[in-house]
Amino acid sequence: MVEQQAPHRSLEREPMSTEIATRVRNEEWKASLTSERALVRWSLIVAALGYLTLFLFIPLAAVFTEALKNGLEGYFASFTDPDALAAIRLTFIAASLAVPLNLTFGVAAAWAIAKFEFVGKQILITLIDIPLAVSPVISGLIYVLLFGAQGWVGPWLAEHDIKIIFALPGIVLATTFVTVPFIARELIPLMQSQGREEEEAALTLGASGWQTFIRVTLPNIKWSLLYGVILCNARAMGEFGAVSVVSGHIRGLTNTMPLHVEILYNEYNAVGAFAVASLLTLLAIVTLIAKTMIERKTASSRSAHDPAWSTQPGSPS
Repeated sequence: MVEQQAPHRSLEREPMSTEIATRVRNEEWKASLTSERALVRWSLIVAALGYLTLFLFIPLAAVFTEALKNGLEGYFASFTDPDALAAIRLTFIAASLAVPLNLTFGVAAAWAIAKFEFVGKQILITLIDIPLAVSPVISGLIYVLLFGAQGWVGPWLAEHDIKIIFALPGIVLATTFVTVPFIARELIPLMQSQGREEEEAALTLGASGWQTFIRVTLPNIKWSLLYGVILCNARAMGEFGAVSVVSGHIRGLTNTMPLHVEILYNEYNAVGAFAVASLLTLLAIVTLIAKTMIERKTASSRSAHDPAWSTQPGSPS
C-alpha cells in the first residue's frame, strides 16, 4: 500500500512546485519592470548632482568668494555704508508688514474655502493663483497705473499729499501682491483633507468660533502655517521685479536689498554687491534648513495622528 501511494504524493508535489516556480518568475518579472539597472540609476544620480553643482553649488560658492575677496574686514565694511543699511532696514520693514497681511488673508481664505460652500468659491481660488501667473513687473505696473501721478487716483493722492508710489506703501503693496498665494496655497489642501468634523464637534459642545479656531484648527495647521510663513518671508525679502517698478530706485530711501545689489554691481563695486547678496543667500539657506525641519515635523505629526499615512508610498520615513 505504501508503494502504491508514493507515486500519488509525487504527482501532488509536482503541480505545487510548478505553481511556486511560476509565482517566483512572475514576481521577478514584476520587479524587473519597476526597477532600473545600476548603470541607469547611477547615470541619473550623476546627472542630477552635476546639474545641482552647475546651477546651485557653484553660484553659491561664487557669491561668498567674491564677497570675501578683500577679507572679512572688507566684507563687514560693505555693511557700514548708509545706503546698504537703509536697504537692509527697508527690506525687513517691507517683509514685516507684508507677511502678517498675507498670514491673515491666507488663514481666512483657507478657512472659508476648506470649511464652507459659497457662491464664488472657485473664483476666490483663481484670484489667489493670479500672482503666480502674472509677471511681477506687470503687478508693479498695476499699482503705478492706480496710484501713479497719472493714475486713476494719483491726482487725488497728490492733492492730499499721500505718497504710495516711490514710497514704502507702494513697496509693501507690491510685495504683498506677489506673495499672496504662499500661505493660502499651503493651508487649503491640508484643511480640506482634515474635514469639518472636529470643528463641528467643538461648536456642538458650546465653543465659540474663536475658541474653535485657537484650540482645534490652529494646532492642526500650525506646522503648515509656519512652513507657508517661512516661504512667504523668503519670497518677500528677495522680491525684485514688482518692487523695482514701484520704488523709483531712490538710493537710500526706496531701494531694497535686491535693488541695492543691482546698483552696486552696475557701479563695479563687486565686493559690496556680493556682500549684500550673501545676506540673501544666507536667508535662502536658512529657509531651506527650516523648510526641511518643518517637513519632517509635519510628517511625524501626521504619522502619529494617522498611522496608516506613514505606510503610504512616498511618505517620509
